Amino acid sequence: MESSAKSVAEYLATLPDDRRAAISKVRAVIRKNLPKGFAEQMQYGMIGYVVPHKIFPAGYHCKPEEPLPFASLASQKNYMALYMMSVYQHEGMTTWVQEQFAARGKKLDMGKSCIRFKKLEDLPLDVIGEAVGMVTVADYVARYEALLKR
Repeated sequence: MESSAKSVAEYLATLPDDRRAAISKVRAVIRKNLPKGFAEQMQYGMIGYVVPHKIFPAGYHCKPEEPLPFASLASQKNYMALYMMSVYQHEGMTTWVQEQFAARGKKLDMGKSCIRFKKLEDLPLDVIGEAVGMVTVADYVARYEALLKR
């Protein structure tokens, strides 16, 4: 469900109480662990964490006027979702996330970059924080550019 909210505060205000609480807690973990250089903004109707144009002027190759997406957090129709492009970009990171969920007894519902969850208890927040903090802006941009050249 794409939101038309113009700000993160406006987006959160539109959510039902239970979803707002869960999304807010995941957001707090992301913000606490987000490496310097990434910025939070609304993007594609979700809370987005991006590489700003001032750092990467080329923007997102599919839509250059948009900053390069790093992660997104959203309330969808039947679940909430955390989209982590760095996990998708790096095969070793995908395996690491799978192992970390399993080690904590959590069932991972994951697409290529999307980790779906129905309630906050489905997510090991320490794993999410660590995954977000693993990739610097410079490393993310370098890997992104390398993937584009393939």
